[in-house]
Amino acid sequence: MNSATPRAWVVTADMGYGHQRAAFPFRDIARERIITANSDTIVGAREKKMWRQFQRFYETVSRLGRIPLVGPCLWKAYDRFQSISPFYPFRDLSKPTLGSLRLHRMIDNGFARSVPDYARRENLPFLSTFFAVALAADHLGLPDVSCVVTDSDISRIWVAENPEESRVVYFAPTARAQKRLMLYGVPGERVFLTGFPLPAENVATVRDDLAGRIAALDPRGEFRAKYRGILAGEIGPIPEADRPLTVVFAVGGAGAQAEIAREILVSLRPALEGGRIRICLVAGTRLEVNGFFLETIRDVGLAEELGKSVHVLASLSKTDYFTKFNQVIRGADVLWTKPSELSFYCALGLPVVMTPPIGSHEECNSDWLIKTGAGIPQEDPSAAADWIFDWRDRGFLALSAFNGFFNAPRHGAENIKALLFSKDRARVKTRLP
Repeated sequence: MNSATPRAWVVTADMGYGHQRAAFPFRDIARERIITANSDTIVGAREKKMWRQFQRFYETVSRLGRIPLVGPCLWKAYDRFQSISPFYPFRDLSKPTLGSLRLHRMIDNGFARSVPDYARRENLPFLSTFFAVALAADHLGLPDVSCVVTDSDISRIWVAENPEESRVVYFAPTARAQKRLMLYGVPGERVFLTGFPLPAENVATVRDDLAGRIAALDPRGEFRAKYRGILAGEIGPIPEADRPLTVVFAVGGAGAQAEIAREILVSLRPALEGGRIRICLVAGTRLEVNGFFLETIRDVGLAEELGKSVHVLASLSKTDYFTKFNQVIRGADVLWTKPSELSFYCALGLPVVMTPPIGSHEECNSDWLIKTGAGIPQEDPSAAADWIFDWRDRGFLALSAFNGFFNAPRHGAENIKALLFSKDRARVKTRLP
């Protein structure tokens, strides 16, 4: 890091991938390191135990949520803790919910306080991608606390019991999240619409990457003929297709969607063996998911395609995983995933095929993707070979790719850094979309 680079305490939590993925673009400004609030060495044993119980419950219910009959009931019970009220009609939603009150009692009892206590050693901006840590830092009196919102809409639990008295500044990825925070009672001068923090290395190459993607998604040239003028103005020349259709299938941190891969591979096997499509199965840092993917590839008769038309992305660390993932999606044509924080990657010109949402926040992300025009709910995975090529040939995927690029904000990290270090945030001009 350049010694002149301004620095901040950058804090996240290991609760799936979403909060850590949002923190990754801020590694260049992080004081010492990006601090993971539930596992860092500065976190005490008692507090780590509280975090482990919270995380274990979340991940277990996320996986059980897919089990017929029992699973949805378990998930519904958990989801009430973080439920999101209907957005319309606009109304005062500042009254704390049961989940919000419960979180603040946990904070009163020492939850998430180790990192704010550690940050007192140097007076720097405190940037958290997990709401509980931001609220704890504010509760403990840190003077400059900011929170990165990681979904298109959020529950009341993100906000202090008394939002007028809190000093937390929020960076919202969508206009809906911005409005929601104000309905929860956060003063408008403490809520900024920034977009989600995407990796700078991908934002820098977005037009070149999208040009190659449009070529792969529009082999007949019909989409390019229809939108020639706007493509020329927004992207530039589109090259000839030089690769088969490339799909990235990414599961969440709890690994709840891994079993869908078997149906996908069975359906796509002839196309994979024929060189008409490639797929990368993203296991992330979950070794059991990596093992499941490799076993499944062998079971469905695609072992010889491993490393050719079939790839698996797995890493031992989140840093290595995020770095490799950001490289892989540069050459992807379709991102198939749950509507998590990866929904915002549509701004890189990636059409998003969505697995069924789990929980209120994913339902909101799914709705945001559809309204943005960048996401399409998956059809039957066992028929993927039919609908994915049909969607390509009919221009649906190319249009979704362009809609994401054109409509979704992609300068979130840049905007947040500008606001974070500004002495007069009201005067900062953010780049949207």
